[in-house]
Amino acid sequence: MIRALIDSLRDLAPIILVIAFFQIIVLQQPFPNTGQIFFGLMAVVLGLALFVQGLNLSLFPVGEGLAEAFAKKGSVIWLVVFAFALGFGTTVAEPALIAVSAEAAKVTAMSGLIETTQSAKDAYATGLRYTVAMSVGLALVVGVLRIIKGWPVHWVIMSGYVVIVILTQFAPREIIGIAYDSGGVTTSTITVPLVTALGIGLSSVIKGRNPMIDGFGLIAFASLFPIGFVLVYGMVM
Repeated sequence: MIRALIDSLRDLAPIILVIAFFQIIVLQQPFPNTGQIFFGLMAVVLGLALFVQGLNLSLFPVGEGLAEAFAKKGSVIWLVVFAFALGFGTTVAEPALIAVSAEAAKVTAMSGLIETTQSAKDAYATGLRYTVAMSVGLALVVGVLRIIKGWPVHWVIMSGYVVIVILTQFAPREIIGIAYDSGGVTTSTITVPLVTALGIGLSSVIKGRNPMIDGFGLIAFASLFPIGFVLVYGMVM
């Protein structure tokens, strides 16, 4: 555990140095509430260390184990259903997406595109969340099929961005920024570990697949698909 704490502190060192440099050298001001900041920093170091340990002890093994079990079972249908459910479930629970959806609904109401009532904002935020979650589920389905079929990842990525560029020309201006941000917030603390474990576990079991070549790329799909889906959501809404 001591080693994990040291690694966490080392990982956080760059951002600590940046903040300290601008606070002390550029702004030439002391840190306010130094004791509180130090306590918070230690809490972040401990939390990050525990989070990494949790990934190694639970999420990665569980994701890889489930992927391997479904692959050995030989049922493509259940594997696809599992991939969709995993992408949908982890994305709906993603804290970053919940926060962005709420802010997007608030700003959209202020712009006059939807009613300013709380129910209208809640409905918009919920619709946005479920749209993104649906897109990530389908992204993992495509990613799983790519691993099974051996499709080159760059062709799928390039085709997806061509579609996104086309959709951007027709989508309302107000939704474009939200759409592009949605691709980023889906790949955060909950989604990334399980999706990565799914790709590596699946490519390790399927004959002729290399985990280094075929195991990665699902995160790119999970970032790509929400952009297109939210653009369409904006055009429909």
